[in-house]
Amino acid sequence: MSSSPTPPALEGNAASESVGLAVDAGLKPAGPTPSQSRFQVDLVTEAAGAAAAAHDKSPNSDASTIPTNDKATPVADGADGAGGDEGKSRFRVVNFADPSEAGSPLDAGPAEGLQNGDTVMSETSLHSSTGGQHHYHYDTHTNTYYLRTFGHNTIDAVPNIDFYRQTAAPLGEKLIRPTLSELHDELDKVRCGAEEPFDDGFANGEELSPAEEAAAKEAAESKGVVKFGWIKGVLVRCMLNIWGVMLFIRMSWIVGQSGIGLHIKTITGRSSHGRFYKAKIILSCLIVLMATVVTTITGLSTSAIATNGFVRGGMPFKYSEVTLVCAYYLISRSLGPEFGGSIGLIFAFANAVAVAMYVVGFAETVVEVLSFKHNRFCPKGVDALMTDELNDIRIIGTITVILLLGISVAGMEWEAKAQIFLLFVLITAIINYFIGSFITVKSKESYGFFGYDSAIMMENMGPDFRDETFFSVFSIFFPAATGILAGANISGDLSDPQLAIPKGTLLAILVTGIVYLGVAISTGACIVRDATGSLNDTVSSMFMANCTDAACKMGYDFSICKDPKTRCKYGLQNDFQVMSIVSGFGPIITAGIFSATLSSALASLVSAPKVFQALCKDNIYPGLSMFAKGYGKNNEPLRGYILTFCIALAFILIAKLNIIAPIISNFFLASYALINFSVFHASIANSPGWRPSFKYYNMWVSLAGAILCCGVMFVINWMAALLTNAIVLGLYIYVSYKKPDVNWGSSTQALTYHQALTHTLHLSGVEDHIKNFRPQCLVMTGYPNSRPALLNLVHSFTKNVGLMICGHVRTGSRRPNFKELGADHSRFQRWLLRNETKAFYTPVFADDLRQGTQYLLQAAGLGRLRPNTLVFGYKNDWRDGDMMNVETYINMIHDAFDFQYGAVILRLKEGLDVSHIQGQGNPHSLTLSLCPFLKFTTPYPSMPLNVSDQRLLEASQQFQKKQGKGTVDVWWLFDDGGLTLLIPYLLINKKRWKDCKIRVFIGGKINRIDHDRRVMATLLSKFRIDFSDITVLGDINTKPKKESITAFEDMIEPYRLKEDDMEQEAAERLKNSEPWRITDNELELYRAKTNRQVRLNELLKEHSSTANLIVMSMPLARKGTVSSALYMGWLEVLSQDLPPILLVRGNHQSVLTFYS
Repeated sequence: MSSSPTPPALEGNAASESVGLAVDAGLKPAGPTPSQSRFQVDLVTEAAGAAAAAHDKSPNSDASTIPTNDKATPVADGADGAGGDEGKSRFRVVNFADPSEAGSPLDAGPAEGLQNGDTVMSETSLHSSTGGQHHYHYDTHTNTYYLRTFGHNTIDAVPNIDFYRQTAAPLGEKLIRPTLSELHDELDKVRCGAEEPFDDGFANGEELSPAEEAAAKEAAESKGVVKFGWIKGVLVRCMLNIWGVMLFIRMSWIVGQSGIGLHIKTITGRSSHGRFYKAKIILSCLIVLMATVVTTITGLSTSAIATNGFVRGGMPFKYSEVTLVCAYYLISRSLGPEFGGSIGLIFAFANAVAVAMYVVGFAETVVEVLSFKHNRFCPKGVDALMTDELNDIRIIGTITVILLLGISVAGMEWEAKAQIFLLFVLITAIINYFIGSFITVKSKESYGFFGYDSAIMMENMGPDFRDETFFSVFSIFFPAATGILAGANISGDLSDPQLAIPKGTLLAILVTGIVYLGVAISTGACIVRDATGSLNDTVSSMFMANCTDAACKMGYDFSICKDPKTRCKYGLQNDFQVMSIVSGFGPIITAGIFSATLSSALASLVSAPKVFQALCKDNIYPGLSMFAKGYGKNNEPLRGYILTFCIALAFILIAKLNIIAPIISNFFLASYALINFSVFHASIANSPGWRPSFKYYNMWVSLAGAILCCGVMFVINWMAALLTNAIVLGLYIYVSYKKPDVNWGSSTQALTYHQALTHTLHLSGVEDHIKNFRPQCLVMTGYPNSRPALLNLVHSFTKNVGLMICGHVRTGSRRPNFKELGADHSRFQRWLLRNETKAFYTPVFADDLRQGTQYLLQAAGLGRLRPNTLVFGYKNDWRDGDMMNVETYINMIHDAFDFQYGAVILRLKEGLDVSHIQGQGNPHSLTLSLCPFLKFTTPYPSMPLNVSDQRLLEASQQFQKKQGKGTVDVWWLFDDGGLTLLIPYLLINKKRWKDCKIRVFIGGKINRIDHDRRVMATLLSKFRIDFSDITVLGDINTKPKKESITAFEDMIEPYRLKEDDMEQEAAERLKNSEPWRITDNELELYRAKTNRQVRLNELLKEHSSTANLIVMSMPLARKGTVSSALYMGWLEVLSQDLPPILLVRGNHQSVLTFYS
């Protein structure tokens, strides 16, 4: 060993650092600068190429390889003192180089080969399965290397973004921070590799499958991760999606119907007070502005959601992964599966219908090209229609959608690269139109285009609705404003989503809105509403002085178009392709229409199956799981393609764009309403996880946007809106009932927690009232699956009525394993949920059963949601084991009364505990024969059961079945506040027990039987509790049979103290050591009470031997006076050889009242 001094930071660690691991100096990441040495060094190299370059330039590149040791030598933690030993277990332990240690094997290489603070990598971290690429990972389970953190060696990690990822990092494996157990547990536990916590929580729905992770990692390594800025990733995509078919073939028609929108219309009317009034309605381009307001508010909400963390958008950019799938994730991951599932179906259907809209727009343009009127500048004209316009649209549309289906199935990665080109074509077409609007051509005047003129503009200011209304025109236009989610859909492929999505989306809405307004004003200022297309319809100059319309002032007489019987073919109202006439070069407009319609149709045809596939993969609707299957390396949803094709083809056959567009508007308005509502919902839930980086949103503005969307839906078409909302509500109810096994951290969960906390706190400030009393039971089940009869019976009368907590006291001589306790808590709470048992599982560690029960009696519950009744099973084997266990058992009853709890004991003559049958001593497993509804357990091989176990198994299932016609016999012998009567009443109101009748048994005197019966009947009537019969037991105090008394005395004989037969000192000593023993004085003192229990058993056998269930007042024993053996004897003799019996004793506070 070297005698060189040890640096203070590593004092005491020199011995453990004397041996190093093999290190390839050429592959070592560059060391930190002196200013970085006290902080964490870089963990992951950028790429293999960068490492190689550093190797070529580094002065350490010639360093020889350090010899390898077979075993890693641990490094002691300078701060904790035990870090080195801790590393011996499951970690690869490596050394930090210290040039001062001359004797270190690192001296074999040049001293400058490792700088101060450098981290030497473990052998496994220097080898990669990526074929030559070396990635350095910090992974506490596999490729761990120690860091010099804040000046000393420790496995405790500093904050790292990779620890918070849900999937694999792009350049390596998923990184995992050291677990609390690895840092905190004792060294022997760490060395043994403690068992991982049981992972049985809800599926979060976000983790990629191993195949998907592998594919994503392979794609990232082979192609590189493509990241887009806000212009190309968001602005371009949004503008391309917003500018579509409506801009070129419906915008002019919308202006003809509703006017430019700057007209001030005066309405005169009479008020309710009889006064005349004048109201001015200002229609300032309301259609475009309303759509812009809706999309702007939705854009703000989308920005808030999309910047509240990363939204799943695919790994490397791939066109088939980006369209509208993310919109489904926006809502589903925000509002939860209930709303997410319904909106997912609506998204998928809306996109399938959108395919039809875009294809019909394309086919309509093709038909115009083929028809004569579109070749108006050809002297002879061309008419190439196959049949008529409507059927030609259907034929061309069908052929087009078939071709698009083939392209989408075959693959279309090229389309993603064509975004810029398509946008260039669209912008060129728009510019081409505006240039043409300034160029007046005489030949175009007969088609309604005269250039900009104030007379035309004023004439087109006001609306001229023809078979339309304002909102019907709005519904046709609104699909033109959609497409604002295009940027958010690829948030995973943006270099800075928090900046790009708000900036690009809102700027796209602004730019496209301005263009739509510009086109609206431009077309309204230079094109008249009606034109004949004939150059002969001119007027002489002498008639122009008397003209009233703009066309007449321009020298044309289009008055024939005002005749309803005459249909002109040109002008704003009649020619959908009028923008081609105005443009400088018509074919460019046609090219713009083709690029807009075909690209949008293709995008929708791909997005609908993808949305549907994503929905089906979430398994929200199990019946649709067949559509989740993907094919090929890109996991293409071929079945979804076929379904989308069929839906699109059905709407294409309508062949009328003005009918298809309102359907799409309805669905998009519904989705935008939910996006806005999700922001409001997340904000009002006040979840700490809701912290979007985009701050320019307001929850009330989002709520107003949601209300606006819903209102517009109903104004456009109230029947369609009603149907859409009914579908959403129906799907919501279905998912709420089915409760899919997903956990997305939605705002619904956050609001549920917020409301639960608020209501619990509010409830704590309200005093209990007798009318609101509910039996809230702490049921000592142990493992919930160990005593199914006890669990099922209590659940029968607490379900939807009161609280039920399954208490479990874990005892043992070994030290408590709290990790195992937490795992059991998760496992059995999940078991209760799957079993549809509305209860909470609460395990505790304690020295013995009584101490654990005391913990639960004091701490279980929250606020007013606390147990008030202790329920446990009867101890059938009390005579077979240690009598101190009986002492503990009886003391539990005393403790319950001390804490002012009621007490309930269930006894089945076959017993309750079936854990030895379920798993042959393993309470963590269950057999399928016992619980066929469990899915997460592995059954043991079936083994033949003996007769007693078979009876026990059958008895444990009796409360799971529907009870036939029978009785619930209530032996209400002592007034305990009414709990003995309330429990049977709650029981028979349940579906399984509704065929049973209540029979009431009370004590009385022989000479007052009729009177006592009438009094009890009156009381039950006032309590509004139905009963079938009341029996007054006049012979309750009759002396029991001699053989019964003899049997009881024989039973308690082994537990008597017999102090008369020994010295007093010896008797006292024995009583102190065995406090459960029965003294002679005690036995004589309670002789009458003992006889009463024996007699009651005889009466029970006489009257209730065929009852489905017996509910009986539990006898009380005075604490400190009656020994546990005698009390146990009373319970035994009272309840033996009977049907299932429930011994009940309330806390003597009223739980029933007949006051309103």
